[in-house]
Amino acid sequence: MSNETIRIVFMGTPDFAVATLKTLVDAKYNIVGVITAPDKPAGRGRKLNESAVKKYAQSEGLTILQPTNLKAESFLEELKALDANLQIIVAFRMLPEVVWSMPKHGTFNLHASLLPNYRGAAPIHWAIINGETKTGVTTFFIDEKIDTGAMILQDEIAIEVDETVGTLHDKLMDIGSALVLKTVKLIEDDSVETTIQPKTEDLKTAYKLNKDNCKIDWTLPIKDVYNKIRGLNPFPSAWSFLNNGNETLSVKIFKVEMETETHHLEIGTLVRDKNELKVAVNDGFIKIQEIQLPGKRKMDVKSLLNGYHFEENAKLL
Repeated sequence: MSNETIRIVFMGTPDFAVATLKTLVDAKYNIVGVITAPDKPAGRGRKLNESAVKKYAQSEGLTILQPTNLKAESFLEELKALDANLQIIVAFRMLPEVVWSMPKHGTFNLHASLLPNYRGAAPIHWAIINGETKTGVTTFFIDEKIDTGAMILQDEIAIEVDETVGTLHDKLMDIGSALVLKTVKLIEDDSVETTIQPKTEDLKTAYKLNKDNCKIDWTLPIKDVYNKIRGLNPFPSAWSFLNNGNETLSVKIFKVEMETETHHLEIGTLVRDKNELKVAVNDGFIKIQEIQLPGKRKMDVKSLLNGYHFEENAKLL
């Protein structure tokens, strides 16, 4: 096979997927179609928002399909008409078998973890939240379950002690793009060797993030609180209730530091002066550096302290 004979349908939606699509385009692969999410209303004006992948695909003049139903006969006919012999998935949604089994050389996915650990929707976040010191990316052929198919290639990366999901996302996006390119070349050369994912009882899962599991539990050990906040910074962000006098606000917390020391304050108590704001936790304090109040923009803590009045007994709950 050669670059001229391989015909790729690419499926993806967010920025993470754009990097891979761009890598394939730059490598002169024949992208015969791009499948991405339908445009969605966003913002106060409810203006239709196009996915990052759609915007890039438009700039390259690529054929774009935006199905609402992946099993719809009209979509399946359009997909078949593209005559792809390989499909590549990066940050898309679960595919029905009629779609992933369509191309001659199969459908492979890029997943942002070292499978079989962290299967699921938020692998980058949970690796940091759980205090992992390494993670990576995996390419694998799709099967009927989520993130369980035969693995093709993996690449590993260290997680720094102050890593956030934002910085790790960008690193994995880059090494993931390179891994997809290597995977395509193996398929092109008909030299792919796969590894079946091992079945173990203690696998870690990348659960979908929601309001409940993004709330900070200040009673956890200091390292766990720190990992939770950096594992959600900057998106979707960790949050907490701020009890300040007669009002209780929902606040988002972004950049923090740990200060390990012994104290006898109640968990959640706020310690502050004109320059810093700290939260009492087990074994020390979480020092807040960036925070966002309801209806306000994210700000550094000095700006907050200059313009917001804390009552004497203010606490984070």
